[in-house]
Amino acid sequence: MDHVFQGKLAVITGASSGIGLAATERLLDQGARVLAMSRKLGALAELLERYPQQLVWHSGDVAQAADLAALAEQAARIGPVSFVVPNAGIAELADGLDSSAFGRQWAVNGAGALNTLAALRPHLADKASVVFIGTFLARISFAGLAAYIASKAALIAHARTLAVELAPHGVRINCVSPGPTATPIWSTLGLSDEALGDVAQGVNKRLLGGQFLEPAAVADVILFQLGNGARGVIGQDWVVDSGYTLS
Repeated sequence: MDHVFQGKLAVITGASSGIGLAATERLLDQGARVLAMSRKLGALAELLERYPQQLVWHSGDVAQAADLAALAEQAARIGPVSFVVPNAGIAELADGLDSSAFGRQWAVNGAGALNTLAALRPHLADKASVVFIGTFLARISFAGLAAYIASKAALIAHARTLAVELAPHGVRINCVSPGPTATPIWSTLGLSDEALGDVAQGVNKRLLGGQFLEPAAVADVILFQLGNGARGVIGQDWVVDSGYTLS
């Protein structure tokens, strides 16, 4: 167990599935208390049974200011907040010139993440660590996902400067950009099972590890960035993609 997390409060959004769920479970295993936010309880129900004294669930949508205000109020009651992972995200296929698609995805992936930190900022511990979630696609391209990629790339750029602004206040900010990961987000793209299978087959050929990453593999990197082992890492974006962008 890494005692840096013991008894301290972490806030994670998009915590009911995928990478958010994996990071929540990892933090609970390390003795942290977690305030987990998601629109639906989902797989968090099982974690609530296992960690009734450590895990608190908050129902909400990061695109709604009132929900973030309520999250901040709850954090104030049980804080201070030592770790923040604004993980909530959406993806949709759209024409690259469809600006409304960018607006919808930025509202969650970008503004939602930044507004989460803004709401929690008054309740941060003297030394706090934040990990935003980017995407490996910011380094390459993927037809149909221009708006998604742009929303994440803008967040990464914003986080880099935000890291400079908040470092003097004891807040350490970094990004983790996951590669192809076995999460439910793929099923939200609106592709048929056959089309998804074709995409997966093509992606797997470029993965040096041979298959999609498990969410826990990304969660482990998130926890490293949150912890003392990465105390000298500020304003960086770490790609966790099983070598996809190398090929």
